[in-house]
Amino acid sequence: MAFGLLYRIYERRLSAELDRDRLPQHIGVVLDGHRRYAREEGLSSYTDSYRVGMARFAEFLGWANQFDIPVVTAWVLSKENLSRPPNELDPYFEVLIELFDRLPGLCEDYDTAIKFIGSLDLLPDDLVSAAKSAEEAHPGGSRRLNIAMGYGGRQEIVDAAKDLVAELVEKGFSGDELVSQINSDALAAHMYSAEVPDPDLLIRTSGESRLSGFLLWQSAYAEFVFVDVNWPAFRHVDFLRALRDFAGRSRRFGQ
Repeated sequence: MAFGLLYRIYERRLSAELDRDRLPQHIGVVLDGHRRYAREEGLSSYTDSYRVGMARFAEFLGWANQFDIPVVTAWVLSKENLSRPPNELDPYFEVLIELFDRLPGLCEDYDTAIKFIGSLDLLPDDLVSAAKSAEEAHPGGSRRLNIAMGYGGRQEIVDAAKDLVAELVEKGFSGDELVSQINSDALAAHMYSAEVPDPDLLIRTSGESRLSGFLLWQSAYAEFVFVDVNWPAFRHVDFLRALRDFAGRSRRFGQ
């Protein structure tokens, strides 16, 4: 009990010391470590850890809202994850559907628009239906939540290139003329969520010090924070520390 009180005091101090003018405008987060959490905690099934993780994600949205973070992009399922066996994927799909049913209410409270990005065509129909329903229920707001599902960073770039070329062909460009129109700005305009700024801060849990392709194009000048705890165990204090680390860094943007 005393330990919990000390943590609350520490959290309040961290929060009070944060420079609000130096906080990120777009946070990307990789929700990694559900299965490791289940094993470490001795849970009877992965479903239990998935539910803890999605409850933690709902809390995370509240934490971001408290600091007026305009954009959050959460990677809940990679394209590569889809090769896992059904006994791992099916329970997760079930829990994601439960989360998506809750999202419109949460996003109403936080005035947040919902958008799903990734290769949704590879996912089960009931999961996609739940995602689309959530998106349609709250398409507008002063803030934005992107849910990356069936997402791969390389695939996003491939899709952007295809969309750009198709657009240029439709406009009548061909040959060398078409090639001259392809540049970084043109490609950036065809990314899944081109209408929001690139992420400033990317957080990954579970102790993995890599992004595995998350927002591969957009993360060129982002700051990275890798946290040792698994996602279901990610705490408010871990979030505050990530914000403190970000606010204390000198961003050079390649200079």
